[in-house]
Amino acid sequence: MSMYAMPTPSAYDLFRSAQRLFARKRYLEASHELEALLGHPDACDPQGHGVHDARQLLARAYYHSAQLSRAEGLSRAILEDHPDDAYTMLLLGRTLQRAHRGEEARGWLHRAEVLGQSLT
Repeated sequence: MSMYAMPTPSAYDLFRSAQRLFARKRYLEASHELEALLGHPDACDPQGHGVHDARQLLARAYYHSAQLSRAEGLSRAILEDHPDDAYTMLLLGRTLQRAHRGEEARGWLHRAEVLGQSLT
């Protein structure tokens, strides 16, 4: 290794970098950082615990970068682990609306609203 080699970023560094990219509306780049984070050996335990915020931010980055099938798939996976996550229900509903699947979206949006999530 060269004495000028950059150290491998920690899971925390990757998450913070992704948050900054997302805040600057650089959603595709944020999604790449989050994908790297979720593959990072220190990101979570072997069962995948401890990554809910990163997964949710990745689903949002997919949505905002028009990767709708990825946003839908990840939102559904998050809801399998966290079936009472109203924000992810909202995200899934909005993703389905954007994919012109309004009938399916209505059910998720209604669930989110029942759990107290604002739809505005």
